[in-house]
Amino acid sequence: MHDDQSRTGTPDTLPEVVIRYLTAHNARDTVTAVSVFTGDAMVIDDGNTYEGTAAIADWLDRSATAFTYTTRLTDAWWSDATHCIATQRLEGDFPGGVVDLHYRFTLRDDLVERLVIEV
Repeated sequence: MHDDQSRTGTPDTLPEVVIRYLTAHNARDTVTAVSVFTGDAMVIDDGNTYEGTAAIADWLDRSATAFTYTTRLTDAWWSDATHCIATQRLEGDFPGGVVDLHYRFTLRDDLVERLVIEV
């Protein structure tokens, strides 16, 4: 695929590393979720930036206990060979109760280098 081409796919066609992250995150398996990130990875979520795997692990542990929720992967989209977006619907006891979140992944060497989570 050329860098200037985009493609839409189904959630089951996401890169393996993204599926592994989403599965581990949904299972609240911090060890597996962190293993998909590069050592210098960055996560941006809810206006906060977490740099490096130690900070990402702390963020994952906190986010796993803040609310009770279920997730459902609803869409997938790639802008090029190293950038993809997965949309998940969260339903739970957080304010508003339902939200569609876009997980914007940047991949490097078959790992996640950057993850931006936004509405």
